[in-house]
Amino acid sequence: MRTYIFLAFMVTLLTFCHARVDAQVVYATQYSGDANVKVFVTEYKSDADLVVYKTSYKGDADGNNGIWYFTEYQGDAKKKLYITKYKSDADLIIYYTEYKSDAGWVNQSKQQLMN
Repeated sequence: MRTYIFLAFMVTLLTFCHARVDAQVVYATQYSGDANVKVFVTEYKSDADLVVYKTSYKGDADGNNGIWYFTEYQGDAKKKLYITKYKSDADLIIYYTEYKSDAGWVNQSKQQLMN
C-alpha cells in the first residue's frame, strides 16, 4: 500500500513539475478564438498585471515568472496568446521589460491565467 501511495505521489509531482517547466513557452495567434489568453501590451509598467521579459532561449522559460519564449510553432507552446489592440478586451495586461530581473507578477490574482 505504501509503495502505491508513493508511486502515485511521484507521478503527480513529476506531472506538476513538467507542466511548470514549459509554462512560459508561448505562441502568438492571429485569431482571438485560437488563444488561451487575450493579452494587451501596455506602455506603462504601472498598468501591468505581469512584467514580461522576452528571452531568446527556450531553456530560460522555466516557470510562471514572466520570462517568455515565443515559439514559431503552435504545437510547441504551453499557452497560445492573442495580442489585442484594446485594453478592455484583454484577460491579462503585460509590460515588456529589457531586463530579465524585472520580470514577474504585479497582480497575483491573474497568475492562474498562465498556469
